[in-house]
Amino acid sequence: MLIKYIISQTQLPESSIKNTIQLLNDACTIPFISRYRKEHTGNLDEVQIGDIVKYKEQFETLEKRKATILKALEEQNDLTPALKQQIDLANNLVTLEDLYLPFKKKRKTKADTARNNGLEPLAKIIMSQNTSDLEGIAYKYIKGDVKSTDDALEGARHIIAEWINERTDLRNTIRQQLERFAMISSSVIKTKKNDEKAQKFRDYFEWEEALSRIPSHRLLAILRAEKEGFIRVKIEIDHLRALEKIESRIIRSQNECANQLSIAIKDAYKRLLYPSLSNEALQVAKDNADTSAISVFAKNLKQLLLGSPLGEKRVLAIDPGFRSGCKIVCIDAQGQLQHNETIYPHPPKNDSIGAMQKIKSLADAYKIEAIAIGNGTASRETEALIRKVHFKNDIQVFVVSEAGASIYSASKIAREEFPDYDVTVRGSVSIGRRLQDPLAELVKIDAQSIGVGQYQHDVDQNKLQKSLDMVVENCVNAVGVNINTASKSLLSYVSGIGPKLAENILNYRQENGAFSSRKDIKKVARLGGKAFEQGAAFLRIKDAKNPLDDSAVHPESYAIVKEMARDLKVTIKELIGNSALLKQLDLKKYQTETVGLLTLEDIVKELEKPGLDIRAQAKVFAFNQNIKTISDLQEGQLLPGIVNNITNFGCFVDVGIKESGLIHVSNLSDSFVKDVSEHVSLHQQIIVKVLEVDIERKRIQLKLHTT
Repeated sequence: MLIKYIISQTQLPESSIKNTIQLLNDACTIPFISRYRKEHTGNLDEVQIGDIVKYKEQFETLEKRKATILKALEEQNDLTPALKQQIDLANNLVTLEDLYLPFKKKRKTKADTARNNGLEPLAKIIMSQNTSDLEGIAYKYIKGDVKSTDDALEGARHIIAEWINERTDLRNTIRQQLERFAMISSSVIKTKKNDEKAQKFRDYFEWEEALSRIPSHRLLAILRAEKEGFIRVKIEIDHLRALEKIESRIIRSQNECANQLSIAIKDAYKRLLYPSLSNEALQVAKDNADTSAISVFAKNLKQLLLGSPLGEKRVLAIDPGFRSGCKIVCIDAQGQLQHNETIYPHPPKNDSIGAMQKIKSLADAYKIEAIAIGNGTASRETEALIRKVHFKNDIQVFVVSEAGASIYSASKIAREEFPDYDVTVRGSVSIGRRLQDPLAELVKIDAQSIGVGQYQHDVDQNKLQKSLDMVVENCVNAVGVNINTASKSLLSYVSGIGPKLAENILNYRQENGAFSSRKDIKKVARLGGKAFEQGAAFLRIKDAKNPLDDSAVHPESYAIVKEMARDLKVTIKELIGNSALLKQLDLKKYQTETVGLLTLEDIVKELEKPGLDIRAQAKVFAFNQNIKTISDLQEGQLLPGIVNNITNFGCFVDVGIKESGLIHVSNLSDSFVKDVSEHVSLHQQIIVKVLEVDIERKRIQLKLHTT
């Protein structure tokens, strides 16, 4: 059942799914499976394996709910063979819950009261539509709380309304109407119309569009405005058409029973069916919007984590500011803090000469190779100051995103790293390290705090966290980790390691010094055979005796490489990087039952360029120095900019001022744009054209300029 379910959702080959599930059940991770078990999976990538994991979890959730429902029905003596078969065949939670609805324990309803008054037989008579004297029959049910025929008929209608609400076919009819024709509308709450906080939602003070076509960002914005109490939201369809569809399935006569059924149908629709199913439709739309937003966030996070590193260079990092001064740190090539102090080049102190002298002397003293300036308050002024300094050597100057740096500086991780320094020093160090290696530094920050998504606080937080954790894990393992310099945060994302083993690795390093070979990894406390299998190839050891220890070749394949070198009559060291020699290999000779051509081709690729960083090198970038505030912008200007966020409706661009400009999706290309990420990437350096400047609302409209 599980395999069939996943095939129906993914269309992947049965053997690939079956083998992947077997590996997952054997505690293998997605990065390990996608990289080192290609023969087993049929060369599935991490996204496809991630889909298998997702649908496996969905199936297990469905099966768990089925078991709970079957147990409840059995205890209530409501489970029949036919109902059990229907439940067993249900392939989604909506169908399953519809089947359970008639038997679900609920608070006392109007229908329950009517049943207690003995009116269910009357309801059945009305449903049969075979009597011509309904008034006379209803008269027989007058007793106790039922004082009149009107009371009897009303109670019977309540029972019928509940039956209608519980019919799966009718529920699906209304679902189809909602799916095809539902309109979502919003209107401002009059008392909130002039509220300052409401103004960012003023586009939705009077809004209407098809629920099936509303973009994810707009739906999430509307729902946020509703949650904050600024607008009311409605879901509407043609109610008359919906009622006609229900009536056509129930009413088959023209007598008094038909009149009673018509009243019951209207009641069932207004009181039970529509409120429930319109909320369900909105939730489905919200779930889809969440999925879309989470996908955008995941793409952005991946681009951010795989951002260009400067590498192991000595960096002077500056967290700029005005009144509080600029916090300066000097860090060595491994990111260790060497020096920190504060300068005051800007108002109110205006000690620019003293600041320039200090920066120059620090650059000389610590042999600085690059300067990193945070992109927050006073960033442009600080960059301009730095460019006036005459350094002895050629020092590159970079502006670095500060997003999330304050979160890191106040975190437990930062306190553990720098117990003797305050948050300002920790934040400055983080800015410098981000330039050296964005991935290694950003993994220390909760991904949701980095600010590269859309409405990330409005989406399902569990789904978001799962997605982002998977992105971080895939990025860390795609790049690989230097086990002798990596932080606990970075190590914890390595395949098969996790936080506890990461801590044990750090403890081993402290007690025994640097790891000299991958074999040493096995000496780490509680790091057993499975963890070594999963993680060893992603952990790199620089200058190891065996050069393969600084490569992505898995230790289980070392013997194959040794055999290749022996066949070519060279050492492993001589074989590495020698493309001409590697091309002479007949890979079929090294195939075994477990090692196929896919793995062998990967080994050869890695031997050609061992440990090659998949990320591009960091590039220096300069904003237009004449643009300092939004007032300096003019329509038609061409400006350099950096993409700092990507959404479904376009991308935001930093042009060197406080406000980011928006390139709407329609201004990314002259042709239709399906996916914004196909045209721009996060932190990409681009040229933009200013289309419109709204100083009052602080909005800038841009167009991607192509030459």
